[in-house]
Amino acid sequence: MKRFLRPIPIAIAAALLVALFFGARALLGPKVPAVEVARGDLVQTVVSTGRVITPARVELGAVVTGTVAKIAVKEGDRVKAGETIAVLRDDEQRAALSQARAALAEAEARTRQLITVSTPVADQNLRAAEATLQLNRAEFERVRQLYEKGFYGKAKLDEATRNLQTAEAQYRGGLAQAQTNRPDGSDYALALARRDQARAAVEVAQAKLDNMHVKAPADGTLLTKLVEPGDVVQAGKKMFEMAVAGDTQLVLNVDEKNLALLAPGQKAKAVADAYPGQSFDAQLFYIAPSVDAQRGTVEVKLRVPQPPAFLRPDLTVSAEIVGARRDGTVIVPTEAIRDAATAAPYVLAVREGRAVRQPVKLGLRGDGRTEVLEGVVPGEALIPAAQSSVTAGQRVRADTAPAAKPPPAKGETFIR
Repeated sequence: MKRFLRPIPIAIAAALLVALFFGARALLGPKVPAVEVARGDLVQTVVSTGRVITPARVELGAVVTGTVAKIAVKEGDRVKAGETIAVLRDDEQRAALSQARAALAEAEARTRQLITVSTPVADQNLRAAEATLQLNRAEFERVRQLYEKGFYGKAKLDEATRNLQTAEAQYRGGLAQAQTNRPDGSDYALALARRDQARAAVEVAQAKLDNMHVKAPADGTLLTKLVEPGDVVQAGKKMFEMAVAGDTQLVLNVDEKNLALLAPGQKAKAVADAYPGQSFDAQLFYIAPSVDAQRGTVEVKLRVPQPPAFLRPDLTVSAEIVGARRDGTVIVPTEAIRDAATAAPYVLAVREGRAVRQPVKLGLRGDGRTEVLEGVVPGEALIPAAQSSVTAGQRVRADTAPAAKPPPAKGETFIR
């Protein structure tokens, strides 16, 4: 009998140990994953996608109907203001310009002739007529006196009278001709009017010829070409589209909930979807005064001071706008904050082996981390909101060991 009674104390001891183990676990509470409050730097950013834009786009076309004779540029070319992009057939316009120039040359020659020939000749003829008039007046007086004394007959006096009248008429004609050739005369004014009219005709013909050239209104980049040589185009028809050169800009549609975080002058980092490894700097300069009610977004624009060569209009980009920064502040993982969107956020802190509901005052929100201004201190353990089975007042043991992350599969890329 003694041999069968010996194992009983051993079994009892083992049972006691098991009871003590589970009893201790029951008293200490279950072990739950937890995160730790830390102190560090936090940057609050707003991330959004959009496109590259230029200050303005213009549509180019001909102002007259014609046939495309030549296209001088291709899509993607940079053009200067006034540079010819396309030429329409201009044979008729060139002929009209030559005709107008010939008419102008004729009008200018007539004006020069009036000034250098007609006017001096008219002045000379006037002086000759004046001299003849004076001579005939003197002769008339002499004949009249002799007639009165009886030395000449009536026929001689009539002849002297006719000569005087002829001389007076010639003088009046010469005076009129000289006056009309002078700068204040009608012939001079008519010559100048014909010359000015001919000059205007040349300008009209030149303008019509210039209209056969489609030119860039400003520096920029040709985006689209809608015609080819030989095409007949109508006046006002769109032939080309170009982007006017200027500051390269990004236009984003940011969720309206982030509007309070934005302000002109904020720095940003942007990256084009087509060139993910080449980021570039940008700066916020415009916030739309209204919100798109249908999409719940607000339009913002960023200026790119030094755009990389690969940026082009309508390219899709992503931008991260830096809203604010805190150095050496209290930071907790966002997953530990409960009711964060309400006016009374709180956390479950592990204190003296129990889960304690602790109200907190929040500050900046960063990438997966949130600034806590009041309520917790660095080093405290917090129970993530995902542990919904843990309630306030429950005994728990905090496990702050980071969860092991599986290695990425071969060829897999993680993008933040």
